[in-house]
Amino acid sequence: MKRLSILIVILLIGLSVFAQQYATDSIKALRLYKGSETYDVKIFPHKFKTDIPKNIILMIGDGMGVTHVYAGMTANRGHLFIENFKSVGFAKTNSASNYITDSAASGTALASGKKTYNGAIGVDTNRQIVKNIIEDAIENDIATGLVSTSAITHATPASFISHQASRNYYEAIAADFLKTDIDVFIGGGYNNFTKRKDGRNLVEELEEKGYKVLQDINKIKKIKKGKLAGLAAPDHMPRAHERGDMLPVATKTAINILDKDDDGFFLMVEGSQIDWAAHDNNTEYVVSEVLDFDRTIGEVLKFASKDGETLVIVTADHETGGFSIIGGNMNTGVVAGEFGTLGHTSVMVPVFAYGPGAEKFTGIIDNTDIHKKIKELLIEN
Repeated sequence: MKRLSILIVILLIGLSVFAQQYATDSIKALRLYKGSETYDVKIFPHKFKTDIPKNIILMIGDGMGVTHVYAGMTANRGHLFIENFKSVGFAKTNSASNYITDSAASGTALASGKKTYNGAIGVDTNRQIVKNIIEDAIENDIATGLVSTSAITHATPASFISHQASRNYYEAIAADFLKTDIDVFIGGGYNNFTKRKDGRNLVEELEEKGYKVLQDINKIKKIKKGKLAGLAAPDHMPRAHERGDMLPVATKTAINILDKDDDGFFLMVEGSQIDWAAHDNNTEYVVSEVLDFDRTIGEVLKFASKDGETLVIVTADHETGGFSIIGGNMNTGVVAGEFGTLGHTSVMVPVFAYGPGAEKFTGIIDNTDIHKKIKELLIEN
């Protein structure tokens, strides 16, 4: 009996050591990007037709800090499209309620220029509606659009279209789309428009308002004009390696439609899953999402450089993961990452600008200033 007990103890110790080693190896695997295929990066001219932009494209890499950018740069053998931006600054991100913001409060700050509590969508600390840049644009006959790799009802895109006390009111957020005249929105979230507790079928209501409502990105990308609701997934879009070129294709589609408006346009594009990757403390996931976002930046710059009247702003709502790089190789694209948290952090995030008015986005600013400068350039001039 004594020998059996000793054998059991030895076996348990062995299993524990094996489990710890397996867990350690698994964690190490998550923290390493081993390098993959790269893409060529083009340098675009900085010659613009005007000093004041006719169009503004705001690109939000959710959770994207400086380290996330540099990890992507390393993975692509030293270069990203984001290097085209000569006007660079930093934005403070704290919310009205917390030193560390969430995406709802920071999204509302970017969309409306107002600090609010974590979880708030388009309302202030007293839960009163604050007007967002899309509403201002629509009032001034400027075309508008949203593109995201999350559900279109998720916190960041929702902040540009909706007014709700909580980011979790997905069905109410979906219904708020019917209260606007937004021209184009593409992302996931089809179920929030159809499988609803109130029994409404918002897809039918959108169609009655003149929207083409499509779920297949291959059909979505063929639309050249008119109002478009692209709901390409029941909930969120899958990860980059599964969704393919959805984000650059959706962004290009939105631009092609919006550019037909002679009064100009405002478009917000979100790379949502940089944030989710960092929440998972997964370097490979982080890098693949950053590269997908950067390729989308390349598509936007291709349009903006040719157009000459488009301001492109790239920033983040906050940093996620306390991400750091502890090793890497520019020649092989290997990135070894480490994380300080599973949540968000309070550090400033980068702001990049290209096009007429780009110089206004340099230095250290608040995230609310980004909205104010956009409004000044697009609405008030």
